[in-house]
Amino acid sequence: MAIVRTLGLTKKYGSNVAVDHLNLEVQEGEILGILGPNGAGKTSILLMLSTIIKPTEGTAQVGGFDIRKNPYETRELIGIAFQEPKLFWVNTPWEILTWHAKVCGVKNPKQAVETMLKKLDLWDARKKFAHELSGGMKKRVEVAKVLIQRPKIAIVDEPTAQIDIGGKFQIWNMIRGLRDEGSTIILATNELSEADRLSDRVAIMYRGRLLVCDTPRNLKDSIPGGDVIDIRFGAPVEDKTMAELKGIAGIVNMALVKTTHMRIYLNRAEKMLPKIMDVLSNLGVEISSINMKEPSLDDVFLHYTGAVLEESQATPSAPSS
Repeated sequence: MAIVRTLGLTKKYGSNVAVDHLNLEVQEGEILGILGPNGAGKTSILLMLSTIIKPTEGTAQVGGFDIRKNPYETRELIGIAFQEPKLFWVNTPWEILTWHAKVCGVKNPKQAVETMLKKLDLWDARKKFAHELSGGMKKRVEVAKVLIQRPKIAIVDEPTAQIDIGGKFQIWNMIRGLRDEGSTIILATNELSEADRLSDRVAIMYRGRLLVCDTPRNLKDSIPGGDVIDIRFGAPVEDKTMAELKGIAGIVNMALVKTTHMRIYLNRAEKMLPKIMDVLSNLGVEISSINMKEPSLDDVFLHYTGAVLEESQATPSAPSS
């Protein structure tokens, strides 16, 4: 059953439409990843669901409560870890998390905080002031709030930003554990691997609009052609090269990621590759590298938007990421 349902949810900042009539359901007990570049509307969605900002149009139902009519009841169901850590600079991780645990009614708050600080490798930094912590440590403290609270609905904005790879896997496992204990997780991310590894379903946002929402496997299977060949060239790809390759029977689709980087979608790549190489050799094209792979969420994003996620990052004029 859907525990969160948005109904034409819209947010405008002046003339900028950050979220454009979003209709989306989040199933109880799942991890829904909202994937998109900066400026796609991810953070604005989370802030509206948390009743921190008000929609311009439309609404959402969270646990049966309307976010416009029942903001207090909505907040009782939600815990949020913000994109930018909300830490008072003269408090320590121990003080911040202990206060949060008490406010949220956590049993044995001191024990819960000690356990969490040790799990997140923050125990040795527990008495440092917030302003003395690195960016990654601050982010761990912010995420720890939700992990300690264990809310019915956990909202997490870019949970592993600024955190090293070991820390990412650690936090991903803890978020999965939170889901396994009964929480519904909504997370926003612009990291393809994070969305792929962590999400039961992925909602792809672009320029404020929801493009598609499904499981990572189904999204990858939706790409025309079951295989992908990535080719990097020593010089910009010419129109003649594109035309010759398009003439090869069996190629389903082609896209230029960059002027020197082509991505080809096809079936049975291992049999098609010699034909592609023959064409490029006859044209005298310089090849820097070639790689065969299965479709990824990056290919899904490219298919639906015509852009590569990493190159779609933009600095928003309003808090609409």
